[in-house]
Amino acid sequence: MREDDTNSRNSALWQYIWLVYSVFYFIDPVLRHNGRFWIESLVIFVIFVAIYIAFNRANRSWTKFMLLGGMFLLGLLDYPRNEGATSFFIYAAAFLPFLVESVPVVSLLVLTDCLALLAKSLWVMRTTPGQHSLNDPINLGIGMFFVLVVGVINTLAAQQRRANERLQKVERENVQLAAIAERERIARDLHDVLGHTLSVIVLKAELAGRLVELDPQRAMAEIADVERTARTALTEVREAIGGYRSQGLVAEMNMARRALDAAGVVLTLEEIDAGGLPQSLDVEVQTMLSLTLREAVTNIVRHAHATHCRVSFTTTEGQHVLLIEDDGTHPAPCEGNGLRGMRERVQRMGGLFSLETDGGTKVRVAIPAAATVQEAN
Repeated sequence: MREDDTNSRNSALWQYIWLVYSVFYFIDPVLRHNGRFWIESLVIFVIFVAIYIAFNRANRSWTKFMLLGGMFLLGLLDYPRNEGATSFFIYAAAFLPFLVESVPVVSLLVLTDCLALLAKSLWVMRTTPGQHSLNDPINLGIGMFFVLVVGVINTLAAQQRRANERLQKVERENVQLAAIAERERIARDLHDVLGHTLSVIVLKAELAGRLVELDPQRAMAEIADVERTARTALTEVREAIGGYRSQGLVAEMNMARRALDAAGVVLTLEEIDAGGLPQSLDVEVQTMLSLTLREAVTNIVRHAHATHCRVSFTTTEGQHVLLIEDDGTHPAPCEGNGLRGMRERVQRMGGLFSLETDGGTKVRVAIPAAATVQEAN
């Protein structure tokens, strides 16, 4: 059983529990011992209950307004005959705050409801002086008191309910946004991890095929490397699902060298060595830089037809700068998933991403040295 269904049924039950207060409508019939008065009161009460049920089942606001107006008129018409019709004014005051969101407007309507009861009572006192229980100012005061009190209490309750609904809506939106951000992250990670690794596997498999007859020993070595790369890819896919963390920028550069070597591209590392990377380089920053390098190398292997690739990493003026450039071509007419993923990762950390395609391809990433991940919202 769904929780929403249970709450809906409980809410519907409470809507009808409040009908118990309509028992006060029958005080006059009980005291008068008049059969005709009883029949007239029962007919009026059935009309009231029909309006009450229709109001709670109506979906459109204007329909509810019409039904509430009918309830108000029923009280106005029946009040001179049966003092218990005061209940209809009170029910109207109780429903108004849940129908009208504006507090000033609902306050005005509740006050109008109360003044209508007062005007009707004064009219009865003037036209039938001393002949009716409605001439008792105490009864009138009690009726007006309950109209105002119920109106005020339900106004507060309605505002609290709306505030809770807005809060729940914001929470649902936050959950949806978090889910979207997580799906986008997994998509980016899978694209970069699998794209690179599968490209390496294809290159090495092709190389092994060409070497089978010429150099069987090296072909076996390439096949073994394909197996290791495939196992690594399997591990990385699992990590990507839960939040990929690279093995570091140095390890990524070694992988880049292997991939470029297999594709016949000469790699030159400038201003980089294992000891040259800052020891305090954040894991998230290293992961972002590693995936950027991986995607750029994948594009070189797949599309660039390059012969040379140059990678440099520097830290100057409070910024880490990673530069990857090649002497090939950049045939993509527009930004694809890979470039978009690189750009989003860099921007998420407050960095700058630029791409130049004049005379080869140059990818430049500049990120603040104190960069941290900015949560999507």
